[in-house]
Amino acid sequence: MYLKNRGGTEYPSKSVVSRNLALLLCLSSFCAGMFFTNRMWAAFEAKDTERMTGIKDERIKLASEGCTPKLASKVIRHKSNNILGEVSKTHHAVQTLDKTISNLEMELAAARAAQESVLNDSLISEDHNIAESTKKRKYLMVIGINTAFSSRKRRDSVRATWMPQGEKRKKLEEEKGIVIRFVIGHSSWDLQCGFGDMMNFVNWPFVTSSTSGGILDKAIEAEERMHGDFLRLDHVEGYLELSGKTKTYFSTAVALWDADFYVKVDDDVHVNIGTLAMTLAQYRLQPRVYIGCMKSGPVLAQKGVKYHEPEYWKFGEEGNKYFRHATGQLYAISKNLATYISINRHVLHKYANEDVSLGSWFIGLDVEHIDDRRLCCGTPPDCEWKAEAGNVCVASFDWSCSGICRSSERMKDVHQRCGEGKNALWSAVF
Repeated sequence: MYLKNRGGTEYPSKSVVSRNLALLLCLSSFCAGMFFTNRMWAAFEAKDTERMTGIKDERIKLASEGCTPKLASKVIRHKSNNILGEVSKTHHAVQTLDKTISNLEMELAAARAAQESVLNDSLISEDHNIAESTKKRKYLMVIGINTAFSSRKRRDSVRATWMPQGEKRKKLEEEKGIVIRFVIGHSSWDLQCGFGDMMNFVNWPFVTSSTSGGILDKAIEAEERMHGDFLRLDHVEGYLELSGKTKTYFSTAVALWDADFYVKVDDDVHVNIGTLAMTLAQYRLQPRVYIGCMKSGPVLAQKGVKYHEPEYWKFGEEGNKYFRHATGQLYAISKNLATYISINRHVLHKYANEDVSLGSWFIGLDVEHIDDRRLCCGTPPDCEWKAEAGNVCVASFDWSCSGICRSSERMKDVHQRCGEGKNALWSAVF
């Protein structure tokens, strides 16, 4: 089929059909697009309607419960604060429980140490009977008087003044819960010889031995049979071994006697036992307490001087001072600290000076240091004036001598002028 234009030219009819078909396809695509667009728009409107309906329902729910959005946020914040408060309480309870467990572990270790010491003959054989009879008894304090083989006169001056003797000492333990013993180890060397060699000086050997049986040890044994007031340690005596002796004393004492406090005092110091007991009794509820006259003296690096510190370099630059610690004439520690020393005695470092060593053992521990100057009064007239003023001293000595100068001669005079009185100890309530 052909079509004519105005000029008379003929064109095939195929192009006309194609145009009609294209128009039909465009119209069909338009209709289909409108159809699908309406469907999608309706779906979106339905979802948006559901979302808005949900929000309205939530607001209606909050309103029905009497809770506006602002009030709801306040409630949430309040609940958060309550949760934080509960967390804080829980944390505090955990800390308290941790301390309780720590104390129980210390007590358990003390019980084990006591059991081991009773079963171990090498620790202290002559005091096994004491351990068996006293392990269930609770005491206020154990006073260990540090003494030496050459200090017989000092010990006698103490026995004649502030330390009860015989039945009174037993009564003191039973009624007041106070144990007092002179503390000494064994001789490091002794002159021993046989009768067959007495004229042969070459054959008189000096025997180094830590076992008993020498002249010095036999003298102490004889004195013990007379007074019964010694605590013998598994320790070799020597001035440079005072730190080790102190460690051994606390370890042995805590194994033999269950006391609240353990006291160390030198045999040239005057002590008012009743005043000491009342002073310590104030701290019975505190588990880790270290009581004494606290000081911080210089670290002496120069060799040959008294109290020279070979390990001075550990304390910083030359001229530095020691950390705060109790002076060595008299100090007291609670049971937990004595137990700590007993458990860790094999790894605790020993410095040249015994009081410095003790102070170093407590660094890093949660220990309360009590500085009580009544534990380091001077001899008369100082302690005498304080006694007249009603402030009786716990201990008296001369700083210049690190004890009472010529104590074996002057102890009686100090006791008469600075003592707490004959009945003060027995009438005191701890």
